[in-house]
Amino acid sequence: MNMETERGHTVTIENRKRLTVTGVTDTDSFDEKNVLLYSSMGEILVKGRGLKVSGLSVETGEMTVEGEILSVTYGDKTVTSPLSILGKLRK
Repeated sequence: MNMETERGHTVTIENRKRLTVTGVTDTDSFDEKNVLLYSSMGEILVKGRGLKVSGLSVETGEMTVEGEILSVTYGDKTVTSPLSILGKLRK
């Protein structure tokens, strides 16, 4: 097991207004409708309205997103950080 997997990962949603994710390894992009992040368990896409990242700790790997949470979708579990430009071209 690598260190990223050993870190653990949880997703908590409170009243569809506050999402907390642990085990975050990186973020790719975020705006009012989408937040794309990477965790020790792979890609996570959060969709909603009025989304904002209200907290991100590199030390603990915890991220908090506030707004109206409409969906949380897991992507490729082997991708734990954004692809390089070369990787995106090959995909």
